[in-house]
Amino acid sequence: MRLPITSPLTMLVAVLFTLPFTSAIRMFESNSLNTCMENSKFSATLFKVVFTPDNGSLAFDINGISQISGNVLLEFEVLGYGYSIYHKTIDPCSDETLKGLCPMNQAPINLPSNAQLPKDAVSQVPNAVYYIPDLDGKVQVWINSTNGEPLACVEAELSNGKTVNQKGVAWTVAIIAGSGLVISAVVSGLGHSNTAAHVASAALSLFGYFQAQAFIGMTSVTTPPIVRAWTQNFQWSMGIIRVEFLQDMATWYQRATGGTPSRVLSSLATTSVQVQKRSLQVMNYLAKRTNSATTNAENLKTVTVHGIERVGFLARIEITNIFFTGYTFFVIFVLFVTLGVILFKYICEGLVKAGKMKADKFTDFRNGWKLVLKGILFRVILIAFPQMVILCFWELTKRDSAAEVVLAISTIVTMMIILGWAALKVWRIAKRSIKMHKNPAYILYSDPKALNKWGFLYVQFKATMYYFIVPLLFYTLIKGLFIGFGQGNGTVQAIGLLIIEAALLITISIMRPYMDKKTNAFNISIAAVNFFNVLLLLFFTGIFNIPPLAIGIMGVLFFIVNAVFALVILLMVLWASIWALISKNPDTRYQPMRDDRGSFIKSQTNLGTTELDALGATARGDPKLAYGNSAVDRKRMDLDDEEDSFSGSSAPTSQVGARPMQSQSENNSFYGQQPPRSPVEPPSAPIANNLTPVSAAGNGGNANQFRQAQNASPWQRGVGY
Repeated sequence: MRLPITSPLTMLVAVLFTLPFTSAIRMFESNSLNTCMENSKFSATLFKVVFTPDNGSLAFDINGISQISGNVLLEFEVLGYGYSIYHKTIDPCSDETLKGLCPMNQAPINLPSNAQLPKDAVSQVPNAVYYIPDLDGKVQVWINSTNGEPLACVEAELSNGKTVNQKGVAWTVAIIAGSGLVISAVVSGLGHSNTAAHVASAALSLFGYFQAQAFIGMTSVTTPPIVRAWTQNFQWSMGIIRVEFLQDMATWYQRATGGTPSRVLSSLATTSVQVQKRSLQVMNYLAKRTNSATTNAENLKTVTVHGIERVGFLARIEITNIFFTGYTFFVIFVLFVTLGVILFKYICEGLVKAGKMKADKFTDFRNGWKLVLKGILFRVILIAFPQMVILCFWELTKRDSAAEVVLAISTIVTMMIILGWAALKVWRIAKRSIKMHKNPAYILYSDPKALNKWGFLYVQFKATMYYFIVPLLFYTLIKGLFIGFGQGNGTVQAIGLLIIEAALLITISIMRPYMDKKTNAFNISIAAVNFFNVLLLLFFTGIFNIPPLAIGIMGVLFFIVNAVFALVILLMVLWASIWALISKNPDTRYQPMRDDRGSFIKSQTNLGTTELDALGATARGDPKLAYGNSAVDRKRMDLDDEEDSFSGSSAPTSQVGARPMQSQSENNSFYGQQPPRSPVEPPSAPIANNLTPVSAAGNGGNANQFRQAQNASPWQRGVGY
């Protein structure tokens, strides 16, 4: 059925559907009709309108429930970014196309129709609005009595089918960030420790930026549509990923542990889910509503979601499944990393046995892969810490089930203990190194076991800034507390995040804690963009009473700045990763570290016997040692062994520099033969009375034997992990 389109109402609908959102076909559509006043006497069970400008067709299908009787006046207003574009009051009794509403009756209303818009009306719509994504456009319809009393208010959100929330974007950024970490590990195994450290640091900072984007979407601040859509691209970094069988498992687990699963997604026929927007406006996100005649006003419900609930709903995850979904992906990530390391180890072994790979390739990784795995798992915990801080603390406020609350508490407490203990270990090692060598870098980088296990906390920083991981952990924890516990007040969240981001930006700009100028610039720029984002977030709260049009422009600015910045740093990480793989010597791209960590790392591997070593061996009366025929046990310098106190051996010491001698069988450890004891550990009393006191340099021959027999590779040194 075709109707003549001559009334202001139909002209309004034509203008209305020229308002923005984004698709390859030029179109405007709306699948939702929301109430915009309390106790509204009209509600829609089905609302679908599609306008196609290329052929000028307008199709709409509206089913609703009216509780209004008598003559009414319809007041239409078209809004773009809160700015009134069109405003008109119409009397249905004077408009041929609206005769069905004159008068209105308390009964169901069904208005399916197709119409053809005149070309001159279509040509008035700017072509640009068909291509701008996620624009904030809507039409409001007020149903008033003839004396001006509001009886009902409904509004329709508009979309042109285009959006910046794209699966391709999410997959691309995830693959590049993950590839950077994997490539840094491979390059480290190939011996390019400096390159591996830089690539790993950049990839971790990139991942942190993505998580910061996800944080913006998780706040309960009412943001413009384009901000909401853009930040949704990064929710994968928080484990918010829909997988059908995981949703079934989450629902089963909650029921089995005494919880009551939500049924928002499964009850869209009778539930209007409104995604919170700025200026206290809401958007009905459901795309399909039932056509059944049995649906009535009494069965309709309205649920408003915001913050973390909004993020989960947009990802099509039930509200009560959000925590379990994020937790499950964290566990899956840990398992995949573990299996990946084990698989790589056995692939290397198989290739060596088959003669497809040289036996000296990844030798130290194959021999010490368990220690490498420990360091990698520590780093995984560090990466997942922001995700689990938010989800675990948020779960304490939702309490989906008693078991999930216990799971949240145990998980976050365990992660905090692990990272806190690791930070304490680094601090103790560095303090010992400063005490013994006046330089924290000596033990931090000269002991392979310390570097392998705890290096993930300090290799990205200058040696003198070994402790900077502690303020970063506090920064992450406090941000997570504001987002997890502050879901009821977006303004408090925005103010708190602004203070936190400002403090971090000022701190790293002044202290410059990272390993070199490029890395400092990279991280300072990320901190600056994060501060810019939370500054806009504060404006989005509405506490400054900024005009809606200005808020909309700020939303577009948020998208443009972050899209350009994300592209730039993605390309930087991608190029650094590719260069690390294709270059014969990628370390030439990076300048040596000013803290001289490289010399400490190489001091146990690349140095030969010196004249002082030989003189020391001769002074002890044992010429054999001068030629490297003896081995001396050296305890680890990283505090891992309880008996290895940094205060030295508990046994009484006689002369400084005297060394205990052990049998050859005692000299075998995880890495095989151990290097001579460093001056970092005061020696204990000599075992043989005939050994005369000598200087610490007197183990030269022994050192030579160790250096020739055990050439620790970057896998042992842990660089890049």
